[in-house]
Amino acid sequence: MTSQNKIALITGGSRGLGRNTAVALARAGVDVVITYRSRKENAEDVVRDIEALGGKAAALQLDTADVSSFDGFVEALRGKLEILWSRDRIDFLVNNAGFGAHAAIDATTEETFDTLMAVHLKGVFFLTQSLLPVIADGGRIVNLSSGLTRFSLPGYAAYAMMKGGIEVFTRYLAKELGPRGIAVNTIAPGAIETDFGGGVVRDNAGLNTMIAGQTALGRVGLPDDIGPVIASLLTDGTGWVNAQRIEASGGMFL
Repeated sequence: MTSQNKIALITGGSRGLGRNTAVALARAGVDVVITYRSRKENAEDVVRDIEALGGKAAALQLDTADVSSFDGFVEALRGKLEILWSRDRIDFLVNNAGFGAHAAIDATTEETFDTLMAVHLKGVFFLTQSLLPVIADGGRIVNLSSGLTRFSLPGYAAYAMMKGGIEVFTRYLAKELGPRGIAVNTIAPGAIETDFGGGVVRDNAGLNTMIAGQTALGRVGLPDDIGPVIASLLTDGTGWVNAQRIEASGGMFL
């Protein structure tokens, strides 16, 4: 019997916010394909977690900085969709994959800048482009940005520039995909305790305390604060939310 569950593709789903989003969607009855760059074992753990919840899941390798690999990835995705779901379309795309980099403007190297741009801006643009034929009409896309596009902290200029570009890209996607009934939104997390950026928010007690003191809800965010927000934009009841930047930061720097 062919599954009637919706199917989401989440890039960078083997850890952190991507993993949390995958599990949150599974709990909402959405099947999931996650991508991983190098952490195959972690990705397989996520697949097992989702299967334990009664859902279907798959993990595919993808380097979101390597545009030349995208056509092959889409073919691999099509094959996986046919085998596991007897489908040729996904319903949802979550552009989550990324990494953190901290350097003052006068200390940012061209290599760091180019790598940030490849993953967070160019990769997102061209991967989404490659996946447009595979996203069902009436589907939804969520792009990950950052609270750092609203407030400024020294050392994050290059990273925040890329995320600002993603917020603009979201609006253009929403405009151009509107005729297909595809809604596109941005989620902008605040500081979250994950291994992102070397785990600095989680592991640096002074920084953690400072952020908590500047957050209306009085603590630093956790992955469980973000995954369900993303999942909510991909489930029933939020289809009329479109082209929006939604910050999930607990009220940082108000």
